[in-house]
Amino acid sequence: MGADDLPVGRRVARWRVRRRMTQQMLADRLGKSKSWVDKVERGVRALDRYSVIQEIAEVLRIDPAVLLGTRLPSSAQVGEGDGVDGLRAALARYHVAAGVVSSAELQRHVEHAWLTYQHAHYAQVVRALPGLLDAARSRHATAPEAADLLVQTYRVASAVLVKLGEADLGWLAADRAMTVAGDDPVLAGTAAVAVGQALRALSRGQLALAVTVAAARRVAPRPVRDATVARQALCGTLLLQAALAAAEHGDTHRADELIDLTAGIATRVGGGDDPHRICFGPVAVELARVVAAIEVGDGGEAVYRHEQVIRRAGWRLLPAEHRAAYLVDAARAYLQVGDLFGAGRVLVDADGIAPAEVRCRPAARTVIAEIARGRPTAAGVARLATLVGLTR
Repeated sequence: MGADDLPVGRRVARWRVRRRMTQQMLADRLGKSKSWVDKVERGVRALDRYSVIQEIAEVLRIDPAVLLGTRLPSSAQVGEGDGVDGLRAALARYHVAAGVVSSAELQRHVEHAWLTYQHAHYAQVVRALPGLLDAARSRHATAPEAADLLVQTYRVASAVLVKLGEADLGWLAADRAMTVAGDDPVLAGTAAVAVGQALRALSRGQLALAVTVAAARRVAPRPVRDATVARQALCGTLLLQAALAAAEHGDTHRADELIDLTAGIATRVGGGDDPHRICFGPVAVELARVVAAIEVGDGGEAVYRHEQVIRRAGWRLLPAEHRAAYLVDAARAYLQVGDLFGAGRVLVDADGIAPAEVRCRPAARTVIAEIARGRPTAAGVARLATLVGLTR
């Protein structure tokens, strides 16, 4: 059995030994029991939550993808295009490439693409996506039941394109995901999350609100509490997107109403399993409250809530991408109240969590530029301004 074929528990054991740690030492650092570690390593207990894999990887000082045994396609497999141009070319291909990868192999590539995205390694994701899209479309053409993998691939593509300021392409990818999802309310709901994000990036708040609310109703018809936990979480995520869209449109009352509704859902479902890669839970709801306050211009409320939520235990369990993206927004709250030092501090924190989130996103460049205009400029912000080409 090769290294790539090892079960995840065996990989945990191998890296634990390499780090010269006993099972008890690993358990202590994770806040778990020795029995829990032993069961994981023997495969008796499944590691199926990203947050747990991330915690173990951090203790073992390795990338979570190493534990999952995944590899992105090499640049030679991606095709002629490079960067966003390569992804644009892949989206423009309407024929299905020859050759079909197995569902298991494709699943591993899709999982790795998500993990790489959640670690904010955007350049790596963009390079891998053309080949991944071709593989997912080929698989779906011969096995329609592989729709979930193709929808996930389009969702990753949409998410990273929106990050990089290509919201129109992001909308296209999200729309493709909706088409593949068809009449499946859960698949369509996950795709609608991407549609909502893309439409918000295009300043189409009313459209985003309509799409996400409609999808939420399909995912979990009322009473929502009667739906499965996974469906409730997806419904909550869609309603959070709707709330942010309402806030961006200036509808404070609707935004508050929707966030209060999702808070009740989050209380019921907690922050458990995340099969749809949506990171929904009580902390996500509180982060949305902060962002909604920023969008309606209530910087004081946003700063107050921000300083409360980042003290919560669940904050550090969120993926690096999620935390850093939120902190870029939080920097805007400090700017609204005229606190340049606070804005700079939060932005530097975001850069420490996920550099690409700050250095590659056009939205972050705008915040850096606004902070850098103040005098004196904090050293960390001055460095960031130089790194992104705003100063010489």
